Amino acid sequence: MARYELKLPKMGEGVIEATITAWTKDIGDTIEEDDTVLEVATDKVDSEVPSEVPGVLVKKFYEVNDVVKIGEVVAIIETDQEIEKDDDTGIIENPELAEITNEQADATVNTEAGNIVSTDLRFYTPLVKNIAKVEGISQQELDQIPGTGKDGRVTKDDILKYVADKKAGKVAFSAPAKQAVEKQQVTPEPQTGQMPESTPAPQPAPSVPQPTKIAEPTGVVLDNGDEIIEMDRMRKLIAKHMINSKRVSPHVQSFVEADVTKIVNWRNRIKDEFLRNEGEKITFTPIFIYYIIKAIKDYPMINIQVDGDKIIKKKHINIGMAVALPNGNLIVPVIKDADRLSLTGLTKAVNDLAKRARENKLKPDEITGGTYTVTNIGSFGNIAGSAIINQPQVAIMALGAIRKMPAVIETPDGDMIGIRQKMILSHSYDHRVVDGMLGGLFAKRVAEYLENFHGDNLL
Repeated sequence: MARYELKLPKMGEGVIEATITAWTKDIGDTIEEDDTVLEVATDKVDSEVPSEVPGVLVKKFYEVNDVVKIGEVVAIIETDQEIEKDDDTGIIENPELAEITNEQADATVNTEAGNIVSTDLRFYTPLVKNIAKVEGISQQELDQIPGTGKDGRVTKDDILKYVADKKAGKVAFSAPAKQAVEKQQVTPEPQTGQMPESTPAPQPAPSVPQPTKIAEPTGVVLDNGDEIIEMDRMRKLIAKHMINSKRVSPHVQSFVEADVTKIVNWRNRIKDEFLRNEGEKITFTPIFIYYIIKAIKDYPMINIQVDGDKIIKKKHINIGMAVALPNGNLIVPVIKDADRLSLTGLTKAVNDLAKRARENKLKPDEITGGTYTVTNIGSFGNIAGSAIINQPQVAIMALGAIRKMPAVIETPDGDMIGIRQKMILSHSYDHRVVDGMLGGLFAKRVAEYLENFHGDNLL
């Protein structure tokens, strides 16, 4: 029997440790390849740690609530498979490439394939890296292989199937294209050409709208009726980050009103067709993010971070989007390189991240690396609000509710009063490095883009 060291894997940019929240396997339990052995939590997200080999769990080095450094051995698994150490990562792995000798491997590894690494978006096990090296699969090619493991991770079977298909000439198009096709499977359009309309039974309209339900934690009830509720781990972390942000950054706010009538009318006109064509609902959030990105390009000194006495001007535009969870907590998944996405791509990214955030299925890398954050407080009916900066960023924009408002409309024949769809943009920024001129002009620039909207050229 060989002994496999299960180590705490890398869990995202800047993450150096994690807290064990649960062991899903006990000593003596049989483990299959890719089975989850333990669950961990960082200050960003919860995650699962799978085994790379089948075997039996024989030793645990840590208990629940212990804090473990990335790369530390957390458990020992005995396995019948032959294993060897990966000198690059220190993880013991199973090569299981019986048909390939060491001499063949040395002969087939090319320069590009010899530098396979895990990225911020995908983690590769040492076994998968070895297979890629042996088969001459480049980093770019590996990144395109669809994964069937946890969170889309590429397993041994995935890469071996890809190798077999490639040799047989069955790889007809790239994996991202294939995944996009699969994701766009939509219910066929009815023959009438209209989306089916539901006809709910008539109900008496309540005098006051029903409140949005928020899961309420329970605690210990005192004799006087008061209830003592212990903060959960995420609430403690949120509190810590909020206090730290206010301590570090002197917050200043600018408020701008924007007429978004053109956007509202355009979305109402195309939303059903968009749903049929893309299999996605288009909301206002990705539209607003699209123009915030354009404003960031006009004012790149908003897309910065502070490191001591130095200002770091970020090359990438990574947009964080605040998502309210069912339990009332908050999480901020990040759309990486958001400026490279079309409006359709942003819509799919927003919908996907929001859905998986509420289902607690985000990957660690998906909530790190943000350079600017957007929060849609209008979804709660709020018209404006002063958001707290998401450190180490220097600014955040809160999107207020869209409301029908009377407004003065300038025409060639003179001014007139009309009904317009308006909203308030609230821009909070770090006054250490962003002065009122820049912070105010940025908010105004976003409003100008929204008011001069021409949507037909975006899809």
